[in-house]
Amino acid sequence: MNSLTTYLREAYNELLNKVTWPTWDELQESAVVVLIASLLIAFVVMGMDLASQKIMKFIYKTIVGS
Repeated sequence: MNSLTTYLREAYNELLNKVTWPTWDELQESAVVVLIASLLIAFVVMGMDLASQKIMKFIYKTIVGS
């Protein structure tokens, strides 16, 4: 039990004294970067999905049409 108490005390001390917390402005800038990156990745995935859908429809039409 002593080791658990020591661990929790040291973890608390590290969070208060050693961790560098971002300022509100830095946090907002990071959030905007994450939002833009997420939207960009979503649009890329959507484009790949639409392209593969059209390719598969073409393949299925070619096979069934034969």
